[in-house]
Amino acid sequence: MVEVVWTGLEDPSREVCSIESGPQGVVIASRIQGGDSDCSYRLQVTVDWTFESLEIQSNGRDLDLRLTERGWVVDGTQRPDLKDAHEVDISVSPLSNTLPIRRLDLAVGESADITTAYIRVPELDVTTDPQRYTRTDENVYLYESRDSDFRRSVLVDSEGLVIEYPGLFQRERRN
Repeated sequence: MVEVVWTGLEDPSREVCSIESGPQGVVIASRIQGGDSDCSYRLQVTVDWTFESLEIQSNGRDLDLRLTERGWVVDGTQRPDLKDAHEVDISVSPLSNTLPIRRLDLAVGESADITTAYIRVPELDVTTDPQRYTRTDENVYLYESRDSDFRRSVLVDSEGLVIEYPGLFQRERRN
C-alpha cells in the first residue's frame, strides 16, 4: 500500500490518500479536509488504471458513479451524455490526473485529447470535461482544458502521482 498526502493551495485543504494494488485492480481511498473541499471517496480502477467505479461523500451527500458495459451510471441512472468519458476528474483531488496519465502511457512528445466525467465538490454534480494531456518530459505533463484557457505543467513521479500542480496542489509526502 502507498500513502500520498497533498496540500491544496488555491483552496487550502489536505488530502490523505491510500492506494492499494492487487490482482483484481487498484483501490484508492481518500479523505480531503479543508474549506469547501471536505469529502471522502473510494475509487476503483483496473490493473491498467481504467476507471470502474467511484463512491464519493461530501456535505452529507453521496454520489455513486460506475462505468459498465452499457455506459455510465450515476446514482443508478444511465447517463448517455457521459459516453465519451473514460475516467473521472474530481475537482478537489490531484489524484484525478493519475488516471489518464497511467491509462494513456504517452511517450515524451505525445499528446492525447480525452473527455472526463467531471465531479464538482461540494456540489457533487457530474458533467463532461474535454481535456488534453501532453507529455513534455519524463515526469512532466502539460494539462490543458479544451473548453477554457486553463493550462498547467504538472510534475509527477514515476508512478504518475502528482508532485506539483502549480497553484493548485503540492505533495507533502509519499510513503
